[in-house]
Amino acid sequence: MLIPLDNNILQEIAQTYGTPVYVYHAEKIADQFKKLTTAFTGVNARFFYACKALTNISILKYIRSLGCNIDCSSINEVHIALKAGFAPANILYTSNGIAFEEIQTAVELGVNINIDSLSNLEKFGKTYGHLYPVGIRLLPNIMAGGNLKISTGHENSKFGIPVYQLNQILALVERYKLRIVGLHIHTGSEIKDVEVFIKVADIFFELAPHFPELEFLDMGGGFKVPYKENEQGTDIYLLAQEVSAVLNKFDATYGKKFQVWFEPGKFLVSEAGSFITQVNVLKTNTNLNFAGINSGFNHLIRPMFYDSYHRITNISNTEAPTKEYAVVGNICETDTFAWNRPLNEVREGDLLVFHNAGAYGFEMGSNYNSRFLPAQVLHKNGQAHLIRKRDELADLWRNQIELD
Repeated sequence: MLIPLDNNILQEIAQTYGTPVYVYHAEKIADQFKKLTTAFTGVNARFFYACKALTNISILKYIRSLGCNIDCSSINEVHIALKAGFAPANILYTSNGIAFEEIQTAVELGVNINIDSLSNLEKFGKTYGHLYPVGIRLLPNIMAGGNLKISTGHENSKFGIPVYQLNQILALVERYKLRIVGLHIHTGSEIKDVEVFIKVADIFFELAPHFPELEFLDMGGGFKVPYKENEQGTDIYLLAQEVSAVLNKFDATYGKKFQVWFEPGKFLVSEAGSFITQVNVLKTNTNLNFAGINSGFNHLIRPMFYDSYHRITNISNTEAPTKEYAVVGNICETDTFAWNRPLNEVREGDLLVFHNAGAYGFEMGSNYNSRFLPAQVLHKNGQAHLIRKRDELADLWRNQIELD
């Protein structure tokens, strides 16, 4: 059984590398990937890590070493994936609202491509015709994730070509002899209900006869991970069973075996990440005890942006009785991480750890208020490795051009 990083290890890392600092547990990433591959044993499936969750090149190299492929949301992520050693055939590029020049670069690099607009699909047809295989990202009108900020499949979403525009898609396919090898639907994040993926499969089932060169069915990602105590994530084993049945149905109906693709991002790295901060000041008013830490939404924006929950623990005073605190940041904005959160009594200088911080934590960070981005550490095979240095003062003006 995998042993999580304990408080002593986290305290040692904080002492060695300072705070705030992001820490990633390599073996937890491997454990999550093994859960996927074990659940899908016997199912014709490929997994592409959605690297927008965390693009540190050392993390990408580690994920590649596990045998996982990679999903990229920008051409720059494609370049980073290539630098991390991924073969072009193992890279999937699915972006939205981008200039056609990005797609042309992706073709030159030889990676798998999904296109999410009629406009770019037509440009692709005019430029490449049948020469280069391509997938289509579709908008299914499925509300998933329970939050408009993390749902990408509802009818007003910017993502994908609406399914009702099928005739226009087919007209372009016919006109330019497009080689459509994949259909792609990603409905959102934090999807616990396996039935959402089966709804996607039902749409693919209806569309498959229209694309005779179809090879893969991309169901996206968005698996739910447990953030709160006693919360349950997506039942990956149930999902695998349902998908296996779906693929058998495709085979029986169309006499053709399709491969299913998934794009797990948060599922692989979220639970592997810990964000260690230090308490700068304690303040009280009539109703609240404030614990002000040496971070803010410039380092972890999810609680403010998505109203998301991260479990927080005081690893410096674990035996003390609990009190309720508002955990707040040091940014000159409202950056409250938690209201009335029970914590072991907090003292100035204590270390507070945000759990499940591996996905969209550092990745969505900024230098707002001219604050430094934190260091990143990968704990692997019992050793802590610095994989990104903390910013220094010169980093804040590195690309600025100073006029006299």
